Amino acid sequence: MDNPRPTTVGALKASGYQSRPVKDELRANLIRKLRSGETLFPGIQGYEDTVVPQLVNAVLARHDFILLGLRGQAKTRILRALVELLDEEIPVLAGSEINDDPLAPVSKYGRQLVEEMGDEAPVAWVHRENRYVEKLATPDVTIADMIGDVDPIKAARGGHILGDELTIHYGLLPRANRGIFAINELPDLAGKIQVGLFNILQEGDVQVKGYPIRLSLDVFMTFTANPEDYTARGKIITPLKDRIGSEIRTHYPEEVETGVGITAQESWVDRGDVPVEVPDFVAETIERVAFLAREDKRIDQRSGVSQRMPITVLESVVSAAEQRAIRLEEDTAVPRVGDLYLALPAITGKMELEYEGELQGADRIARELISAAAGDTFFHRAGGADLEDIVAHFEEGAALQVADDASADACLKGFGSVPGLLEVVESTGLAGNGASAGKRAAACELVLEALVAGRRISRNDGGRYGRARHEGKGGAGGMKFGGFEG
Repeated sequence: MDNPRPTTVGALKASGYQSRPVKDELRANLIRKLRSGETLFPGIQGYEDTVVPQLVNAVLARHDFILLGLRGQAKTRILRALVELLDEEIPVLAGSEINDDPLAPVSKYGRQLVEEMGDEAPVAWVHRENRYVEKLATPDVTIADMIGDVDPIKAARGGHILGDELTIHYGLLPRANRGIFAINELPDLAGKIQVGLFNILQEGDVQVKGYPIRLSLDVFMTFTANPEDYTARGKIITPLKDRIGSEIRTHYPEEVETGVGITAQESWVDRGDVPVEVPDFVAETIERVAFLAREDKRIDQRSGVSQRMPITVLESVVSAAEQRAIRLEEDTAVPRVGDLYLALPAITGKMELEYEGELQGADRIARELISAAAGDTFFHRAGGADLEDIVAHFEEGAALQVADDASADACLKGFGSVPGLLEVVESTGLAGNGASAGKRAAACELVLEALVAGRRISRNDGGRYGRARHEGKGGAGGMKFGGFEG
């Protein structure tokens, strides 16, 4: 049976416990994880060879650090994952507001408790989850919020003079003592508040309300910032930036496959009511929408295109398929490429447009991105397929209407009227033998959308495919995609 945890200072000393600074604690636990081969940041994908090694270096060097990157790059998730590098529990003096070390208290309350009770002073244990304090920086944050202030009510109730340390109402930073303190969107913090962080970063202490009270805090400081904020809303003052040990740049997924994995991990797809089958090529098309948006000159790349875009698009597409399955009483909800057009609100709301983009409109740009993404996906998976029979069918004046609420069987019946379409789907492996009707229908739509992307056939907003329209530029704003020149 495990020995019970010490509940007094005397028992803690007898157990052989030795306290250590939080940065040493993080460093030691990181080294242990490195030696055992454990995953350092579960749930963080795409940073294995870029961001993670820099994080490891910062922690090993005992550096406070800032994560600098655009929105939707998992900055906050990384900070919260640092909690796993803390010890599971640590002892504190019972009743201490700032997690006083029982063997070396820094607050007046802690010092008095040990002086009065000696080895009988009570000890409590704090779980690592309660040693992480996070604050979103906003212009209205005050120094009292961050550091603390004198509490007249506490002074009156305790009979203390206002200059007594026992009258302090501690702010977030002291309450993070012996733990991790994270500030999100640092540039939004007023300059005079940033100045208040100088001492804790360099000398490791804070002062409250001008009184000569020195709190030697033990805090691991972490920050996040968006480069756009440096000019849009504020900036990190130079002396504070100089005191932050490491600046680590984050980034969007560099490979489509990585983005697909992140989106699958973060999106709510398994609804429970109706089974959902998301074809892999639909998931890839959704991801490619985000990748193309991050390269489109009509979209403000300083703001970035968050990874939340493909996540919300996938959820919206699944919802469209779910609604269709419920209405038609189908056994499985299978999203189709055409469902991406029903998810336009999840795309347009995630884009900040440049002047040219504003002239064209977010809706048009989103539609062009979907078409281009479908073309890239098809080219990536089946670029050598012979599509001439399909093109010739539409060039001869044929048309095909694909309704959003049409069943998979009805779609397949219509697609079967297009010479060679089902054969291409099967021969390229987009939906081989044994594939569900829903997946086969989705694959047929991918082929047609790829032809639209290459301007070999046309598609109107209502889902009607027909002869190519060659007048005007059309396409995807002059982009090159999927082996087709747009």
